[in-house]
Amino acid sequence: MPTCGTKFYSYENGDWTKLYAENFTDEQKQKIETSLKKAVDESGFKAEQTWGEQIEDRDSQITFSALGQKAPLEPKKGWDPDFKKRKEIKLLLEKMIPEFAINLGGATSIDVTKPGIDKAYGMHKLEEVLKISISEMLFLGDALFEGGNDHPAKTTGVDCIQVRDPEDTKIIIQTIITCQK
Repeated sequence: MPTCGTKFYSYENGDWTKLYAENFTDEQKQKIETSLKKAVDESGFKAEQTWGEQIEDRDSQITFSALGQKAPLEPKKGWDPDFKKRKEIKLLLEKMIPEFAINLGGATSIDVTKPGIDKAYGMHKLEEVLKISISEMLFLGDALFEGGNDHPAKTTGVDCIQVRDPEDTKIIIQTIITCQK
């Protein structure tokens, strides 16, 4: 379920099959990208150095990464550790594109999706496809706070574990697997 639950793939017999993708239209993508650029300019939080593209079109989600998609972890950690910069950009975006959902994720990113198409939506789709209840699931995320891109999953009632980064996630998953043996 990449892109905040806006897409869902299943893996069977060595192949990936798309179950759904809640994609934007070309017009919606253009409006979101233009608004992201404008909000960043108006906020005054334009990064001095970037690594790769800042705006990534993932068809069903547009992601803004303040330092670029390929930024090293250390500069990312220092850019907006208290989320103040992204919260200000988010407030500007909510006025510009109120018809979309805007959430914070990772260390420098802002995700834009269709409203209601989020990780909670994805969790319920997972429940439907796998035939397991939310109470049997465990969700790991770094942005479980209100306004974070993982928060919608938390609203489903799923048990959640706050993680710091991919390495933290890896350790927790390895621990869970080890305890299951």
